[in-house]
Amino acid sequence: MRSSLTGVGRARAVAAFVLPVVLALGASPVLAGSAAPALSGEEVVPDRQPSTAQDGVALLRVVVPDQAAVDRLNALGVDLAEYRRAVDDGIEVHAVLSPGEARELRGKGFDVRDAVPNQAGFAANQAERRIAMSAAATAAQRNDTLTPLRAEWFTSTDDRRFLSVEVKSSATDAETVLTATWDSGPGTPPGSGGTATLSRFTDAGQYMYHRFDYPLPVTQAPARVTVRSSRGGSVTVPVTKWLGERRTPPGRHYVSDFVDHYMDPTEVTRRITGLAAEFPRITQVVDLPYRTNGYRRAAQAQFGTAPASTFHVTSTAYGSQGGNDVSLALVRPEAASAALKVSVTGKDVVVGLATDASGAITSTARQVVEALNADPAASALLRASTYRGDQGDGLVAAAPATRLTDGLKAPQSVSREPFQMKALRIGAKRDGSRVGVFLYCQEHAREWVTPLVCVETAERLLRNYAHDPRTRKIIDDLDIFVLPTANPDGAHYSFYDYNMQRKNMTNHCPARSADPASRNSWGVDLNRNFSVGSLFDGYSGASSDCTSAVFAGPAELSEPEDRNQVWLTRKYPNIRFAMNTHSYGGYFMWPPGSYKEAGRETLPRVDLGTENYFWEASRHILSAVQERRGTAIWPGRTGPVPDVLYSAAGNSADEHWYNRGIIGWDFEVGADLYDAATGRFQPVGFQPPFTEGHEEAMEFSGGQIAILEVARAYANDRRRPDSELKVTGRDDSSATFTFTTDEPANVYYTLDGSRPTLNSRKLVSSGVREGAQRITVNRTTEVHWFSVDVAGNVERGYRPGGTDRNYRRERVEVRGNR
Repeated sequence: MRSSLTGVGRARAVAAFVLPVVLALGASPVLAGSAAPALSGEEVVPDRQPSTAQDGVALLRVVVPDQAAVDRLNALGVDLAEYRRAVDDGIEVHAVLSPGEARELRGKGFDVRDAVPNQAGFAANQAERRIAMSAAATAAQRNDTLTPLRAEWFTSTDDRRFLSVEVKSSATDAETVLTATWDSGPGTPPGSGGTATLSRFTDAGQYMYHRFDYPLPVTQAPARVTVRSSRGGSVTVPVTKWLGERRTPPGRHYVSDFVDHYMDPTEVTRRITGLAAEFPRITQVVDLPYRTNGYRRAAQAQFGTAPASTFHVTSTAYGSQGGNDVSLALVRPEAASAALKVSVTGKDVVVGLATDASGAITSTARQVVEALNADPAASALLRASTYRGDQGDGLVAAAPATRLTDGLKAPQSVSREPFQMKALRIGAKRDGSRVGVFLYCQEHAREWVTPLVCVETAERLLRNYAHDPRTRKIIDDLDIFVLPTANPDGAHYSFYDYNMQRKNMTNHCPARSADPASRNSWGVDLNRNFSVGSLFDGYSGASSDCTSAVFAGPAELSEPEDRNQVWLTRKYPNIRFAMNTHSYGGYFMWPPGSYKEAGRETLPRVDLGTENYFWEASRHILSAVQERRGTAIWPGRTGPVPDVLYSAAGNSADEHWYNRGIIGWDFEVGADLYDAATGRFQPVGFQPPFTEGHEEAMEFSGGQIAILEVARAYANDRRRPDSELKVTGRDDSSATFTFTTDEPANVYYTLDGSRPTLNSRKLVSSGVREGAQRITVNRTTEVHWFSVDVAGNVERGYRPGGTDRNYRRERVEVRGNR
C-alpha cells in the first residue's frame, strides 16, 4: 500500500456536531461498544467526535494475525467497516476510531496503523524465504493433492490486466506453501509470465483455500497457470477471462447521469416522489407502514468533571417536542447546614445543594440524581443518572442554569418527526402478474454513495422508457420496487451530526450507557436486526451491546425500518429478486450470509443449481459495472458472504432468501483503485470526494440495470435445460462420474433403477467454491436422472410427480463387475 493517496481516494468529511457539556472535556475515553466502567482519568470526555473535529474519528487500518482477532474486535464492539483483505502479516480490517479508542486498542495489543486515505507501504515480500524454510521442513512428508477452484485474468480501470488464482490443498496446516507460475499467453513457455506465492485463507479458525491477497498485475493475459505445493503437490489449469462479456450497447438516445451531489434522505425521498408525479402511468409511490423513530433525540446536559462527581440528565420529551426548553441549575445556598432540595418553575429545574455547618457543599452526584428522580415535578421533565454506572460518591459543584439540548444540527427542512419511508414502484403493469425486483440502498447510514445508485437507476428507467427499446422491455415485463434509503434517520444523522454513523438513531441503551458522550454510538445495525441466522439464533457477526457498531437490537425485527422491508416482500409476493447496495470495497455477494463460529456452521447453502445461477448472473451484472470505467469486481470478492467477507448475523439478504425464496445479491460499491505508480490497490472509504462517488454511482447503477435484465430473462425463460453424465474415473473396482448441464440447473438422480423425482438425491457441490460432486459406484449401475433450471423448466418436459418415463438414463460400467 502506498504512503499517500490521491484525491480520488480521499475520504470526504462532513460538518458535524458534538453535544456540548457543561464541563471542559479531554482525557481517556472508553472504547465504544465495550462495557462502560467509570473512567480512570480525571475528566469525563466524549467517546467519539466527527472526523472534522479536532482530534476526531478516522477510518484507520488495523492489522490482526487471524480471524480470532477479528472476532475479538467484534466482541469489543469496535466499529468495523465491511472491508477486509489478507496481507502479509495477517488480515487488514478498517475501523472507525477516535484517538482515544485507537490508543486503547493499541494498549490491548492491537496493531492500529494509519488512516485509510494515507496508508503506509507494506514491508518487502518475504515469500522466497518462507518457501525455502517450509520446503526444507516438509521435504520428507508425503505429497498433497491440489484442487483448483478458480484461475482467471481480467482487465480493470485503464485496461490493465490482473491475475486471480484460488487453489485448495489437502494439507490444511499453516506450513504448506503454494506457489503459482504462469505463462505469457498461448504458445509461450511455462513460467514466462511470472511467479508468486499464494496466501493461506482461513476463516473462523478453518482453512478455506489459498489465494492471492489481491489480484496481481500481469503484462500479458496468461493461458495456463501451474500451482506447486511445498509438499510436492502440483496442478496445471487453464486461465479463463473474468467479466467483459459483450452486452447490447444502449441506444443512441439513451440518457444517464442524473445525480450531481450527495443527497440526504429528505432530498432522496422528494426526488422519487417527484418522479412518481412526473411519470404517473408507469410509477406509483408505496408508503411503507412502519414510521421510523425519526431524526430526533431527547435533550441532555452533563455536569461534573470526574466520573464519581459526574451525572447527566435526559429530558422525558424529545428535544423538538419541548425537551430543548428544559433547564437545570445547581445552586449553592447562602446558608450553612442547608438540606438538598429540588424546585421547579415551568420548565426550569433548580437543585439547592446541601451544605455542612461551614457552608461547604456536601451533595454527591448520586444524591442529586436520587433527588431529581424522586421529585414529581422534576421527573416529569427529566431523568437523571450517574456516569456509566459509577456509584456517584463524588461531590458536585454549583453550576449555572444550563438548557438541555438534543444537539441535532440538521436544518429545519429535515423533519424531527417519525419518517415516512417510501418505495418507488415502476412497471407498466403493476398488478402482481410480473416478476418483481426489490432494489434497496443505504441500510448503513454512512454509505453516502448507495442512495445515489438507487436514484440514478430510477431516473434511467423512467427517462429512457419512451425511446429506448431495452428499457421499455424491462419496465413492460417487470414490477420494480426502489427503496433508495433504508435507514433515513441514521443517514440524516450521518449528514449533519456524525458522518461515521452506521446505525439508525433509536437509542436502546440503559441510562448507564446513555450519557451525552456516548451519543454517537447509539442505534441498531439494521443489517443485523433481521430474523434469519441472527444473533438470537446463535450466529456470529452481531452484538448484544447497545453501543456496538453491530448491535442487533433488543430483538429480531425490533426496528420499523426492517419491518418495512419484510412487509414489502410479503405484500408483493411476486418479488423474486433483490439487491442490497452497500459500500465500500467492491464486493458482489449472496446467501448464506452468516455462520455459527463453532465449527463455522453456515446457514444452509443454496443448492448447486442456484449457486451456479448466482455465478452466471454475476458475469452479466459485473460486466455491466465494468462498462463505465473498466472497474472489475475481483473473483475473490465475489461469492457467498462468509466465503469472501465475514459472518453477518441477521442480515436482510438471508431474511429474504430463506423466508421468501427471493434471489438476492449484495453490492459493496467502491472497489479499490489501482495506483500504477506504487503497484498497490487503495480503498476509497465510505464518503469519497463526489467525483469518485459519482463514478461509483454511475457504474453500479449499470449493475442494477443488469440485475433487471437478469430478472427479465428469468421471467421469460421457457427453455428446458439439457444435461449429460460424464465418467471422470474408472478402474477394476469402481467408477466415478458427475453431471454437467448446459445452463445452471439442479440434477436429481437415482442409482437403484427407480424413477427419479424431486425427492431423489440431488447433485451437490464438492465444497466451498468447488464444482459438482463426483459420485462413485463399486458395481455397474444404471443411473436415472433429470434436471430443473432455476425458472422451473424441467428437462425433456419430464413430470417428476407423474408416471411418464422420459427421464435421462445411462449405464455406468465397472470393469470388474459387469
